[in-house]
Parts: sequence; C-alpha cells; structure tokens
Amino acid sequence: MRANLWPILCFVLSYVSAAPRPVSVTPTGVSIKSERSWLWGWAWGAESTVSVVDRSPVVSFASRPAAFGAEINDPILGYVIPLSSFTVPCESNFSALPDNTACPRLCLSGPHQPDSNETWIALVQRGGGCEFVSKVREAQRLGARAVVVGGQNPEITGYPDTLVNMFSPGDASDVKIAATFIKYADYVTLFKLIEASNTSHSGMRTLSLLITAEYSAWEWYSPIITFIVILLLPSVLTFITLLIHRIRAARAAQRDRAPQDVVHNLPWRVWTGSGWEKHDATEDPYAEPDAAAAEATTKPADESSVAAAAALDVDNADHDHELDPSTPPSVPEPSSSHPPAAPAPLAWFDNQVECAICLCEFEKGDKVRVLPCHHIFHLAEVDEWLITRKKLCPVCKADVTQPMDTQTADADAAVEDAEADPSTRASSRAASPENATERTPLLVNDS
Repeated sequence: MRANLWPILCFVLSYVSAAPRPVSVTPTGVSIKSERSWLWGWAWGAESTVSVVDRSPVVSFASRPAAFGAEINDPILGYVIPLSSFTVPCESNFSALPDNTACPRLCLSGPHQPDSNETWIALVQRGGGCEFVSKVREAQRLGARAVVVGGQNPEITGYPDTLVNMFSPGDASDVKIAATFIKYADYVTLFKLIEASNTSHSGMRTLSLLITAEYSAWEWYSPIITFIVILLLPSVLTFITLLIHRIRAARAAQRDRAPQDVVHNLPWRVWTGSGWEKHDATEDPYAEPDAAAAEATTKPADESSVAAAAALDVDNADHDHELDPSTPPSVPEPSSSHPPAAPAPLAWFDNQVECAICLCEFEKGDKVRVLPCHHIFHLAEVDEWLITRKKLCPVCKADVTQPMDTQTADADAAVEDAEADPSTRASSRAASPENATERTPLLVNDS
C-alpha cells in the first residue's frame, strides 16, 4: 500500500511546487503573490518575489529571503541599482572592469551616486571570495534599503541554478536591512532590463523594484515539524493498513457467528438420570426450574403410593389364599389409567452420554442443546461457541443456521458428482478391498 501511494505523493508534490505564481495589476498598484507552495515553503521557510513594476506586463522573479537581517514583513518598493554602477573595489588587482560581487571593500567611483533620501535597492552577485553577510553589510554601509543577490553562472561553477538559503556563519545582529536571493538567469535578465531602461535616478539607469514575501508564525520550527511528519508517515500508513485489516477480519468473524435468536430457538433438553426431558424452544432454559422441580418431586411420590397400594392388594390376596386354599391367589390387573407402554426405540443422538466440548458425561439435571444435526452439547457451552466463535457444529461442522435438508441435498449432490467422475470411480475401484492387491497403495492420489 505504501509503495502505491508514494508515486502519487511525489506527483502531487511536484505539481504543487511547480504551480505558477499569480500576478495581478490593480488600479491602486501591483498585487503579487510569491511562488510559494504549501509544502516547500513550509519546509524551507518563507518565499519572496522580486518584481519590476514599471514594465507592462509585470516581470517577476522568484526569490528566497536571507536568514539574517530584517524580515520582509511589508513590501519594499525602491529603485534597483547595481553597486558596480558607482563603486569599485578599493584594492583591486584586476586590470579589467570591476565585477559586481561587492567584495572586497568598495569605494565610490564616478560623479553619480544614489540619493540617501531616496529608497534604493542594491543589486549584487554571488561570489568574489566573500560571504553573503559581507555583501549585505557593504550595501548597508552605502545606504541601500535592501539587497538583491543574484546567483553565479552554473556553466562556470558546475552547480545547478537554484535558489539557495543565505546564512551567516557569525554574528549578523548589525545587519538591519533585508536581503533576498534570485537565480543567475533571473539576475542576468534583471541586469539587462536595467541597462535598457529609460528611467534614471541620480544620473544612473534604474528600475522600480518591489520585494514582497510571505511569512508564517511557525517558520522557525517548520523543519522540525517536517522531520516529524516524514518520520511518522510510514507509521501512519502502517496503522491505517492494520486498521483496515482488523475491520475486515472483524466483519469476516461476524459472518462466521450464528445469530443469538437463531441459537436460542434451537430445542433443548434436561437429563433426568434415566431419560431426556424435552422442552420447547420457546421456554427459557436459563430460568429457575421451580415448577419443573415441584412436578419432579411430586411424581415419584404418586408412583410410590400406587406401588404401595398394589403391594397391599397382593398381600391381602395371599392372606385370603392361606385361609382358604381353594381361593386362587389374585393377580393384580393392570390399571386402565396407566397402560404398560413398550419402551420406544431411542434415536442415535439420544444415546449420547458425553459432551464433545468439555468431554464430561451428562449428569442428572444437566441442560443440553440439540443442534439440527442431532448432536447434543451442554447448553451454556454450545451457546457460547455458536454465538461468539463459529456457527458450525463442533463435531460434524454442520451449519446451525441452515436446515439439515439443504445441507443433506448439497452433500448428496457432491457425492453424485464424485460418482459421475470416471477418475473418481477408477480410484474407488482401485482402492476397494475387493480389487486390492499387494501393489495397491494405501492412499490414492486423486490428482
């Protein structure tokens, strides 16, 4: 199950992470939402957007805020100016034109420089042998409100052109401005747009740049939550799999049990010591047998009184015969109210004297349940078996919820099918005692 869900999950994540960034232009300004997915933004921190707002349509680039400096809580709007437009390295060993890496310490060059009363954003490039925080410090010293750091050429570095997280290895509490990182391709596009711009600021070509970001209150611990989710995902899937298995097993076990009303409608009997006392299924076998006990108590007394009266008649007849030998001894005639009944033949299931569940012999007063297959068991034991375990007879595996006629017809049909199979008849003849020889196997393989 986990193997089937994993490709689907990867497809959804790739689709969400590649979702386009919505940009809309309103009469009051530009409304931009950053290219941020719910998962990658959660796992890697906030995402931001760098947009050129004085172009139609608006040109936007995905960016990633730095882990140091000020947070981009509110949109930052200003003029973007490359630092190479008005600075050069103070100690340069290069004969060519200075690059735009803001390393090492920069010095002003040329007659133009940004107005300190205006909001402007510095554009620099990664590399030059210094760290991200050093570039931002240098731009802050020159009066920039924010910094946009572009990536390096992947053909030169050999690394992919992706967004990176800008961290500071040391203390960066002195950095008070915001910084964000864009890809190398976006940096080249932005630089070319500035060179081709007709807008100028303090004698330098520039563009109006808007930096926006989306933060959440939990981004400081989002990597921890991401790790916990990834760690618990296999356990959750395993738990769901086991839960589904348990539900299916419980339903299968419920189908294997007999309904309580069906079991209670089966006939039951009581062993009196000399025979079975039958009871209707409508009678409650778990009720206290008050009336039955009273009847059982009075019945032997009546039989003993009748026997005593008969014996007294016999004694009187013998006494008369002794006084008058000519008088024949009287033989007691059988009573018309109690004719002698011949013992009825017992069925095979009436001869059972032992419960197959507890392996104990039936004692006087034991209540038993008679199943449709005519097997007899202790009432409480077989009821618990049928209701909570299996609906089959513990001896012959007959279904107590189905009539015996149906089960017998199915068995007869199976026997007829087996007899109609020539291979079965051949194996039966081969295994019959009449056709057995010294080479006849004891067990016949039907296959």
